[in-house]
Amino acid sequence: MKFRAWATFVAVVGIASILSACASGGRGSSRAVHAGEARGEPPVLVPAQTFGSGDVFVVRVVGEADLSGSYRVASDGAISFPFCGRVDVANKGATEVANDLTVCLADGYLKNPQVTVFLKEHNSKKVFVFGEVQKPGTFPFEDRMNVVQAITLAGGFTKLAARNSVLVTRSIDGREERIKVAVDDIGTGRQPNLYLSPGDIVFVGESFF
Repeated sequence: MKFRAWATFVAVVGIASILSACASGGRGSSRAVHAGEARGEPPVLVPAQTFGSGDVFVVRVVGEADLSGSYRVASDGAISFPFCGRVDVANKGATEVANDLTVCLADGYLKNPQVTVFLKEHNSKKVFVFGEVQKPGTFPFEDRMNVVQAITLAGGFTKLAARNSVLVTRSIDGREERIKVAVDDIGTGRQPNLYLSPGDIVFVGESFF
């Protein structure tokens, strides 16, 4: 069991590290960071409901069926929209994207365009929970999501979980950081909760006692 859980963690961390290095154009590195350094503050200020690569959203333009439809965000954070060409939507919310499209269409294409945008598939922002939890897997990232919430979504600890040695792996500017979190200490108020970032990997190891 120990080998299987650790092997799963190593494989996931390896995949995440490769993707991070590709996105940043550089090679990642890692260092250990104690959770207390984070002081419980959210590490990333990007709201959960902003668009990113792989997300699918629907555009509705009143009276213009040819312009209405579903659009998937490309790896560069943009979509291709009629008349407007490339439209950058990365880290923008539905209202901001609708405003951008409205401005574009009003610039010589449509008179008083009415555009609405809503999210259909949220694929870009997720967290991963593996190891000694009841239901390991991938979960949608939420605003101000914390490590306790992620573990709860994964069904909670197993009986063999090392509750005070949870490891959060995070990629920051192409560098891999590992944060050791004492979850039991969070529950008793001896340590602040740790807020997560999109893409964080939460690994719960097995207790040796």
